Amino acid sequence: LGIALYANEAAPRRLRKPVVYVMDLLAAIPSVVYGLWGIIVLAPAIQPVYKAISGAVGDVPVLGWFFNGESGRSYMTAGIILAVMITPIITSLSREVIATVPSAQREAAYGMGATRWEMIRAAVLPWSRGGIVGSVMLGLGRAMGETIAVALVIGSQSQITTHLFEAGDSMAAVIVNQFGEASGIHRSALIGLGVVLFGVTIIVNVSARGIVSRFDRRSQGA
Repeated sequence: LGIALYANEAAPRRLRKPVVYVMDLLAAIPSVVYGLWGIIVLAPAIQPVYKAISGAVGDVPVLGWFFNGESGRSYMTAGIILAVMITPIITSLSREVIATVPSAQREAAYGMGATRWEMIRAAVLPWSRGGIVGSVMLGLGRAMGETIAVALVIGSQSQITTHLFEAGDSMAAVIVNQFGEASGIHRSALIGLGVVLFGVTIIVNVSARGIVSRFDRRSQGA
């Protein structure tokens, strides 16, 4: 959201086009490229950081439940890759929504003596709130269904743990890694896992539509 607001409201004209171009370019990169970057570059580079954090807080009662382990291919690495992937998507969609705010809204705020930040808070954000929430939910849906990038960096170990720095698995990664060699009840279980993932995705999308509609009604009522 900050990048979208900067590109639309604060960036100099000579800098606006490069920022928009880079964000649109990053949003169009295939997920397998992010996954390869994660497994070749990010995972080896960030493993010493995990080791240092685990050594510092691993024995702390609460923090040790989460920040323990030192595997470069882990839940945390997968989360970082997903965050890097969906940020350009959310930014591009939010920027397009913010660009639809009428100029009269901005001019009215400036006419009342508002500063740039006050104009953004009072005129731009209320008008575009529904679209911004929708773009965030769309990014969440993309992250939940992501397969290849997560499968490459999460470690593919079938275990349930609270340790973010240890290897694990996701529903989509389990399906793509095991379906080719599965048979019988194993294949049926993977199909059931896919149905669960499909159901969760539908619930998220329906919830996103409901949230966007509610924000739109509030904006129209205001």
